[in-house]
Amino acid sequence: MLPAYCTNVLAGRTLDETRSAVIGTMGAVRARVAPGSVLPIGLWLSARAAQELTAAPDGARRLRDEFANAGLSVVTLNGFPYHDFHLPTVKHLVYEPHWADVRRLIHTTQLADLLVDLLPAGTTRASISTLPLGWRERFSLEGCGASVGLAGAMLEQLAAHLARLEDRTGVRITVDLEPEPGCMLDRTRDVVGFFDHALRSRAGGPDVRRYVGVCHDTCHSAVMFEGQREALRAYRDAGIGVHKVQVSSAIEADGSPDSVLVLSTFAEPRWLHQTCVRRSDGSVGFWEDLPFALASGTHGTWRTHFHVPVFAARLGALATTQDAIVECLEELASWPEDERPQLEVETYAWDVLPDGAREGQALVDGIAREVEWCAGAARRAGFVRAGGVA
Repeated sequence: MLPAYCTNVLAGRTLDETRSAVIGTMGAVRARVAPGSVLPIGLWLSARAAQELTAAPDGARRLRDEFANAGLSVVTLNGFPYHDFHLPTVKHLVYEPHWADVRRLIHTTQLADLLVDLLPAGTTRASISTLPLGWRERFSLEGCGASVGLAGAMLEQLAAHLARLEDRTGVRITVDLEPEPGCMLDRTRDVVGFFDHALRSRAGGPDVRRYVGVCHDTCHSAVMFEGQREALRAYRDAGIGVHKVQVSSAIEADGSPDSVLVLSTFAEPRWLHQTCVRRSDGSVGFWEDLPFALASGTHGTWRTHFHVPVFAARLGALATTQDAIVECLEELASWPEDERPQLEVETYAWDVLPDGAREGQALVDGIAREVEWCAGAARRAGFVRAGGVA
């Protein structure tokens, strides 16, 4: 029982670049962890690559067969990054276009149509993860107060398309909002409030919650100092499906000078590294990027959104939130098998990790070790999905 691994760790602006990188790198990982078997992957396609695949005659099925020849099987899509995710500087660009922009609806609809043909034969359900509406500040300002309503309307239209797709193919594709620090939906209560007040089924239309749910990222939740068990139970109690869990780990500094010094080496120019600091009085401060938090001089326990190898319990003077992954898996193991989500390891930041944090691992070796660690953690937790695949 192996988890999927998200291919947004690999650069791929175009379809050819994506195909080459995935077959080369993930094929080598498969040879390490599943020789003679199949490695599930969570495929990331940029908007350009998705358009090229759509335009190619029978493109998705042919790509599925190429992956199969390399021992790879697409079981989910990451629909969050739209542009080139490996530009020298990405930062806020990863949240564009947001869910009040019709380009996001068009792209996600295209991904759903492709996923049906990328999946292994006999698959009846699969998830596409997507951004949690948008980056809070920009999303709110651009819509002049109407952004949430526009996003809800876009997602309701998407649900109608997914219902038609299921009727035609027998495959239920879900699109799952992925809460992230600093976004419109970054805490569990935000997600529940959005579903309750802005995302409703219409008379004569499909059940929106059948097709729109949550992708729970263990790193993101931990950075916000949310308990994994409490967050997952809140979604379930609210009737919101958790269809995918991204297994990921953040970094934690205890606030000592040594830990903050090491933490400063993780400040890099490509991606945002949102940071929360829990002070001694229990209050939590938020900074949208690590350099701003470092400049604040705040005292407390620091957690930073930087996806580090999930097998690492510590990185020198820093701890990680690996325990949050274990807590998440143990909670999911208590759910009925047919409600358990797809697991997808997502450590996209390998090539910007400080040297000491790589533990000497080359990319293929590091990914293989992550897959094996996650599979072992899931097994120890008693996590098995219906069909026996994580």
